[in-house]
Amino acid sequence: MVASGPAGPRRRLGAELRRLRTGKGLHLDEVAGQLRCSTSKISRLETGKGIPKAADVRALIRIYDVTGDAERAMLLRLVQESRTEGWWASYTDGVAPERFFLDGPDRYTALETDATGLRSFDYGILHGLLQTPDYARAVLSLQLPHHTCHEIDQLVELRERRQEALRRPHPLRLTAVIDESGLVRTVGGPDVMAGQMRHLLELMEFPNVVVRVLPFASGLLRAHLGHFMILEIPAALGSDIVYVEGHAGATLLELESDVDLYADVFADALDRSLEPGASREVVRRCADDHAPRGRTSS
Repeated sequence: MVASGPAGPRRRLGAELRRLRTGKGLHLDEVAGQLRCSTSKISRLETGKGIPKAADVRALIRIYDVTGDAERAMLLRLVQESRTEGWWASYTDGVAPERFFLDGPDRYTALETDATGLRSFDYGILHGLLQTPDYARAVLSLQLPHHTCHEIDQLVELRERRQEALRRPHPLRLTAVIDESGLVRTVGGPDVMAGQMRHLLELMEFPNVVVRVLPFASGLLRAHLGHFMILEIPAALGSDIVYVEGHAGATLLELESDVDLYADVFADALDRSLEPGASREVVRRCADDHAPRGRTSS
């Protein structure tokens, strides 16, 4: 059974509230005036970024003149589901957000939990779903220098738990394009990298995991402007999302034009990458290159 979280219900509730408002021909400021709140509050509810309160949604139900019992019940059920604590809460409890890299430790996890498919382009650092614990610890320790060892351990455990999505009965479909630089740059030392490459080879055997290597010979692509991922969300929970991390935090892109743009950039990178067999050979070679002298991946 797929683990569920509040992100999907929040986005669906937001879409329903936006539909009701536009159906009445009301602007955000008009609704905010009747609810005696800021327009940003209404906007955040409609985009699924705010945590909804039952009292606010009941007030909106009155403003939008929702009279059907089934529709009212559906909206209030979404409020309840939107406020349910995600399975990841125990891993992120007490972990402070940081403007660099970690813009709320559970933000991305909530979205990934609702996804059925994921396409990622990575260079320098492998995607979290592909990382070994040692590799993840080395990455997080570097990117979150002000976090305690306990906080880092919690986030490593969170990544391990996220990876269960690749092994569940109806697994997450992962298609990852990895720039060759992410395979040769040492993270955490030779032993960590050798273990990471062996783990990657194991994952490449999964029927739901596609890993393709973008070789240096492919030159500079549009994708090299920054690593990103496209989360494929079930229609009942909303539209697909592009998630981009940067030095100033994370950015979510939900406009159809933005998703289409990144899908085109990803398709170009995938088309320029090596075929599965050749990709495995590159990873195997990197495993041997990182292994201490006298040891190989075979």
